[in-house]
Amino acid sequence: MNDNSMDRRTFCLDMGRLVGGLAVLSSAPWLHGCTEESIAGIGKEVARIGMIGVGSRGQYHMHNLQGIPHARIVALCDTYPVNLEAAHALCPDAKTYSDYRALLEDPEIDGVVISTPLYNHAVITLDAMAAGKHVFCEKSMALTMDECKSVYDAYMASDRVLFYGMQRMYDPKYIEGVQRIREGLIGDVVGMRCHWFRNADWRRPVPSPELEQSINWRLYRAYSGGLMTELATHQLEVCNWVAGKVPVECVGMGDIVYWKDGREVYDSVNVTYRYSDGRKICYESLISNKYNGLEEQVLGKKGTADLSKSFYYLEDDNEISGMRHLMDDIRKGVFAAVPSAGPSWRPEYKGEYVPHQLASEVLGVNAGQSMVSAMHDGSDLAMSAFCTSCINGERAANIVEEAYSSTMLCLLGNQAMDEGRLVRFPEEYKIPYLKF
Repeated sequence: MNDNSMDRRTFCLDMGRLVGGLAVLSSAPWLHGCTEESIAGIGKEVARIGMIGVGSRGQYHMHNLQGIPHARIVALCDTYPVNLEAAHALCPDAKTYSDYRALLEDPEIDGVVISTPLYNHAVITLDAMAAGKHVFCEKSMALTMDECKSVYDAYMASDRVLFYGMQRMYDPKYIEGVQRIREGLIGDVVGMRCHWFRNADWRRPVPSPELEQSINWRLYRAYSGGLMTELATHQLEVCNWVAGKVPVECVGMGDIVYWKDGREVYDSVNVTYRYSDGRKICYESLISNKYNGLEEQVLGKKGTADLSKSFYYLEDDNEISGMRHLMDDIRKGVFAAVPSAGPSWRPEYKGEYVPHQLASEVLGVNAGQSMVSAMHDGSDLAMSAFCTSCINGERAANIVEEAYSSTMLCLLGNQAMDEGRLVRFPEEYKIPYLKF
């Protein structure tokens, strides 16, 4: 353990504060592994973790694991020597491997954390479960719909624990925010709008040309689903969490607008998803302008919640009468005279809204610009829950199913953009958990 590690008592108290009520556990049942009772129940046992993929995201997970009292990193694996050397410097006592299959043969490993490129998420997850290991895999679940279904079926036939890196499901501000929305804070939810904007080419330095696709895998279709599987997967999961269901169809457009550098994935995407009740998710992402940053807006009849920043705004909170708007415009010279007849006049521009805090405590807000992660985004809590499950064998409710649904929506969005048509959620990929 490093100097920043928390003792078990402190860690348990922090978890207890997060999941302090039955209502929260009802809306986010996967948090059961974070409760004080669950952590106390594992006693002094420690989960022995092997890391598969120790690039930037893998090393981020390593830092979190080193601060978790019931975790110990015992093995590291990467095909890129530079990454492996850097990770070994962080954890010099761990064994090192260049082939993940050799790591899976180690009987001293309880669970593995997979932080590799998307295209091999499915095969490594399947191999790890077959080897008897518990698995934490980064999002998204897989590169294809067939792979998603194969992983889900294998999980259902297994007794192994499987987690996915959907950290918003463990982020306190999202947990409390979704709970308050479900309790009626902003009235009936009528729609959702999400966007994620950056201004960077999404490239990493390549020391040798033959390493281009292995290092910049996010830019090539054989390895990545682009902006949808790398960014939208988080936001679509939140929308489904709020709605309690999954959209039935989507339509969209995708283009390479600015970064015409040989990449194959879109640098600009717009996708609209429709639920069976007519509510919609409007999703947009591009990486050549960052003005709008990251937002996840839930639109209600009485107000709007921005879960990413943990604010909400009420429709009637700062309402100014239409006549006052009209008189102000006359004074400014917008109109020459007051209309003498007709219905009550209402401005068609956006009024002023007063922000109110959505969650009782906000430790961090993600501006959306980091390619690795953000502080206090729930990743540490998710990893703690995984390690607890590695020890007691208890599966976290709904994690796999939520990862499945959000990944499938991302892949459907890509299909809609590629084919230029409306696509429906395929019957053959529907699983019992999903509500439409």
